[in-house]
Amino acid sequence: MGAQLRVYRQRIKSAQTTKKITRAMELISASRIQKALGRVQASTPYARAVTRAVSAVATYSNVDHILTTEREKVERAAIVIFSSDRGLAGAFNSNVLRESEELATLLRSQGKEIVYYLVGRKSIGYFAFRRRESLQNWVGGTDAPEFATAQEIGEVLVAKFIQPAEEGGVQEIHVVYNRFVSMLTQTPEVVRLLPLEVVEGIEEPENKELLPLYEFEPDVAGVLDALLPVYIESRIFNAMLQSAASKHAATQRAMKSASDNADKLITDYTRLANNARQSEITQQISEIVGGADALSGSKR
Repeated sequence: MGAQLRVYRQRIKSAQTTKKITRAMELISASRIQKALGRVQASTPYARAVTRAVSAVATYSNVDHILTTEREKVERAAIVIFSSDRGLAGAFNSNVLRESEELATLLRSQGKEIVYYLVGRKSIGYFAFRRRESLQNWVGGTDAPEFATAQEIGEVLVAKFIQPAEEGGVQEIHVVYNRFVSMLTQTPEVVRLLPLEVVEGIEEPENKELLPLYEFEPDVAGVLDALLPVYIESRIFNAMLQSAASKHAATQRAMKSASDNADKLITDYTRLANNARQSEITQQISEIVGGADALSGSKR
């Protein structure tokens, strides 16, 4: 009984230590997610303004631009996966990796070769474990994304898209990331980045007035050359911010679940320890009573 009681007490101590760690991580994630959500909300007006500008150029011009024109034949497609540098976030990374695998299966069924760009150590580790190759990786800063990283990724992707197919260029670029919906829900999102798909059109006037005519200076091609890289960088940066906010929310939820499980373990092991202690006391009393009876019997 004594050995069993010691085991229960050790397990209670271990669960209490684990609870302290998970509780601290939960509080850290709770404090970080507010800042991450603030950055997402702050970037929204700029992203919308750039989207409206690109929508205006794409809608009111007839110029064929390399970043907006569909290729006749798509031989190679790129997938950019946004994961995290750290784990302990529940199904955060597994969901985005599973979504990327489904996308790759779909593209391969269409006869397209797949190349990968990875953001975050978890996706890099996933590919390394399976001995799969990627063209370029970015690590660090997934918890607090920097715009300079988004610019670098955007430049690499645009250069790869412009590169001729015979030289290893790609004709499609897709991004996969976790979109923040709420503190309880983060869903994997797939967006075709290039050729450009303008998702948000120009808002219609409330009074149904005629839309204004646009003039572009110096010319439409020049405006597109200037706007599209900015648009792509803003989309990538928004994906990074969404992924960071989703990761903090997933970590907070996972650590809260771990803390609750630790509480349950502590309660269960405390009950078992009390039962073991009670059994030990009962056995000791029985031994004392038995010894006393034996002594009284020998005196007779």
